Amino acid sequence: MRHPSDLRFFKNEAYALISRLNGLKPFSLNTPMVRAASISDDAFLGIERMLAKVSRELRQSIQEFLLWLKQEGAEANTDQVQQRYAELKMKFNFLLDKLDIFGDVLTQRGEHETGVWLAGLDVLAQDALQLSAQPLAAPPLICFVERGHGAAIRRARTRLPGGETNPVAVIQVPRERMVGSGIGSSLVHEVGHQGAALLDLVESLRAEIAQVQQSAEQPLPWQLFQHWISEIIADFWATAHLGISATTGLMGVVSLPRYFVFRIGLEGPHPFPWIRVKTSCALGNALFPHPQWQQWAQRWERMYPREGLDEQKLQIIQALEKALPAFAELVVNHRPAILNGQALGEIFYASERMPDQLLALYREWNGQFETIKKTRPTLAFAVIGQAKAAGLLSAKDETDLLQRLLTQWAWERSDGKHQLNHNLITN
Repeated sequence: MRHPSDLRFFKNEAYALISRLNGLKPFSLNTPMVRAASISDDAFLGIERMLAKVSRELRQSIQEFLLWLKQEGAEANTDQVQQRYAELKMKFNFLLDKLDIFGDVLTQRGEHETGVWLAGLDVLAQDALQLSAQPLAAPPLICFVERGHGAAIRRARTRLPGGETNPVAVIQVPRERMVGSGIGSSLVHEVGHQGAALLDLVESLRAEIAQVQQSAEQPLPWQLFQHWISEIIADFWATAHLGISATTGLMGVVSLPRYFVFRIGLEGPHPFPWIRVKTSCALGNALFPHPQWQQWAQRWERMYPREGLDEQKLQIIQALEKALPAFAELVVNHRPAILNGQALGEIFYASERMPDQLLALYREWNGQFETIKKTRPTLAFAVIGQAKAAGLLSAKDETDLLQRLLTQWAWERSDGKHQLNHNLITN
């Protein structure tokens, strides 16, 4: 059934979509930011090209709909026309969803200071995808801040609303952690999810853990490790790049009321906070053997003593702790097919990030920013985090130094031909 005016209604609605589509501007025309705060050229071009492609295809679909209205649609019932028009509206809304995803990211680049720091975090994130012995086809990464305590990532090469492939990785970092070494822990953890996807680590580790579980005297810990492995491998990635600051940063994130710290369950992919920190210490000790890991694990025990827990929780915790050393060795020595015989512990920069080496480098810096700024970003964060953990650097001095470094990295990326005089980067 159709009223004579129905086709005119749909025709007008289709033209309204075209008018709204014409009003959508590319980000290069409407995004305010200083040059140093901009995202990388690769990221910007990837986003613009993807959105332009979606816009062209949507415009073509609308034109095809208008042509159909003149021809077969002239004989169609109103509900049939409505169904085709509703599909157009969904495509248009998917385009708006994508604009909102990237618009929120880019709009923050116009915030005073925050925009430049975010560009510096982009550089840190990109460096965290670099491995010592395994080149990765790394996608562009861009960061933005959000309220709340948790970080998150929308990985590159995953599906966006509407089905298109995401051309960049978008990392959400918590505003409450700007700026200190803790931000590095959250950020590189999220980069670890992207790195694990590029190396297909989650599935290969799950398969190896399942083999151990079959013959284990106590299979429950291995079952839990298998369930949590996607988050554990991201924590491992952060520790491999940042050393002890990955663990101290994690402690800052999961320092919650006691009930939540000991809440054991399988509702999500994260280990419960108490064992997550213990696991981070175990992984750190397997990568960078040193008494500090036991010292920080003991501090965590003093912060959250297990006294008063019910017997069932105590048994699970004891079983997990007993299995932790073997599990950490399994992760560090894991040899997925994509690495052609190399172990995970061999593809990072472990040899230059031992605790004593990091402290020696901090002393070599001697507070000279001209020397400090030449250090690669993840190593700089590892050195600063180690110095703070050792009591050689105050929280204020740490924040001041990291802010200067983030500004420096943003400037250098925006204009690689000119080095920013460190005297221009004010505290």
